[in-house]
Amino acid sequence: MGVDKMRIEHDCVGTMAIDDDALYGIHSKRAEENFPISNEKLHPLIIESLVQIKKAAAEVNLKAGTLDADKSQAIVNACNQLLLGRYSEAFIAPAIQGSAGTSANMNVNEVVAHLAERMTPGLKVHPNDDVNQSQSTNDTFPTAGKMAMLKKLPALLTAIESLKMALLDKADRYADTVKVGRTQLQDAVPTTYGNTFKAYWSMFSRDTKRLTAAKDALTEVNLGGTAIGTGLNTTDLYQATIVPTVNQISQLSLTQATNLIDATQNCDAYVTFSSAMKALAVDLSKFCNDLRLLASGPQAGLAELKLPAKQAGSSIMPAKVNPVIPEVVNQVAFQVIGNDTTVTLAAEAGQLELNAFEPIMFRDILASETYLANAIQTLVANCVSGITVNEDRCQENVEHSAVVATALSPYLGYEKTTLLVKRAVKENRSIRELLKTEHLLAPKLVDHLLSPANLTNQKVSHALAQES
Repeated sequence: MGVDKMRIEHDCVGTMAIDDDALYGIHSKRAEENFPISNEKLHPLIIESLVQIKKAAAEVNLKAGTLDADKSQAIVNACNQLLLGRYSEAFIAPAIQGSAGTSANMNVNEVVAHLAERMTPGLKVHPNDDVNQSQSTNDTFPTAGKMAMLKKLPALLTAIESLKMALLDKADRYADTVKVGRTQLQDAVPTTYGNTFKAYWSMFSRDTKRLTAAKDALTEVNLGGTAIGTGLNTTDLYQATIVPTVNQISQLSLTQATNLIDATQNCDAYVTFSSAMKALAVDLSKFCNDLRLLASGPQAGLAELKLPAKQAGSSIMPAKVNPVIPEVVNQVAFQVIGNDTTVTLAAEAGQLELNAFEPIMFRDILASETYLANAIQTLVANCVSGITVNEDRCQENVEHSAVVATALSPYLGYEKTTLLVKRAVKENRSIRELLKTEHLLAPKLVDHLLSPANLTNQKVSHALAQES
């Protein structure tokens, strides 16, 4: 068997033997060895965004006269190959890493430099001097993280819109289906499933607004600020054109922060965005809790909703079917809420001119975007779209519930109505029956007051009131 050829690379710590065929270098290899936290590598969108920044920097540095044409073209060519998705195995830096993303930035620098040399024999391209020219990890990594978040966001917003449309469809279909409203898990005044589904639609509409508002802060980047936001080692041309050039390549709409020092050291934009996703997670979990409760049974529970049966629910109880889709969405919500706690703590722990903990923030925020989008998609496709309302059960609950007596209080008074309710419960008789047999109100008025329209707050006419 042949022996793999190795090359010796060095850094400020020492030397290391690297597989000669590897596009990564010593900085990437040290990261792989130093941070064996999990098997999770850098998110592909962070890598893609860093490569787009390297390509933009090579083009701008050429125009500024700080990078010669051969090196600029070689870097651009290498970046183009990487943006096609090739050589992904060369990105070995872990998702969770120390040094504020230096390992991520250097992994990309090394791969671009080695690939540029491989594609242009005889040309020497240095990872730091050439590929990283006019940059620092401290402005490229945060910018790439925000770019990745922005690229993930459309899928999440689309998923929310599909959920909202499904809820509006249910609201329209069951607009006149009366149900018993419940507060503190006790019977309250009647409402309709149209109202119920429309309320969920309103809740998720607010989530869309929160995420869209939080998105604006992500578009403001510190690219051009280099190490701490002062722009050391950049040219005026680079400062003025690097962000527009990245926009041309990425098709994003980034803006350069007006205060690059602030944008380099403070991470409140991530907290705001993560918080918006946490609010979405809370709303999703509450919604799924309601679905599981309203569909409970089917014999011994509320059984007002019928959720699509997706799989067998027990290895011991035949024919048992569980609400597995709402359950998995609940679990996603728990994870997203935990991710938000991590983002909050990491943003707070930043010190002075730089926050060292962006790697974990980016990992968790991108994970939350992915989990939420996927969870909502399965919630819509495998649950909400197939929900049906057990209208017979709802009608039965309303007719045998004492809460309908609430509509009688303006006519009989609170105390008299209370006695009526107690009697109905004790004698197991309906409110309607007692009202008519005791001649407490005119029959026509009774029918109106206990009608679905009136129970859901359509006002009684003066003519009917006068008849009583």
